[in-house]
Amino acid sequence: MLIGVNDLVQGRGAQRYRESLVEIYDAIAATQLKAGRVAAISIPNWSVVPAARDFGDPARLRKLTEEFNAIAKQEAEARRFMWVDLTEVSTRAMGSTGWISADELHPGDAQYSAWADEIWKRVQKDWSSV
Repeated sequence: MLIGVNDLVQGRGAQRYRESLVEIYDAIAATQLKAGRVAAISIPNWSVVPAARDFGDPARLRKLTEEFNAIAKQEAEARRFMWVDLTEVSTRAMGSTGWISADELHPGDAQYSAWADEIWKRVQKDWSSV
């Protein structure tokens, strides 16, 4: 589960983000059958994409992303959800073909593939003995 980029874009503050996230995480935690079988995914570092400037200063966007990710990680770990940080993965191949979509904002297929690989690696590692 990856939640938060739209909250950032729409200017929601950290407290409102936490409140929404807690509601969603609690609903999921209440219905999961086996503890530890939910993967919470960080907001990728989108402050470096060309279109990020349309949403504000990239340094400010990066700081907000880090703040939101700290909240998401804290709330995920409180519910024993697996935390997968995509920060490094999201910028690993900046500038390479297919990394960013044609709109210069969203990830391209190559980046989504890298995310899937990172998530799968964590799932195999953390859930192989469960």
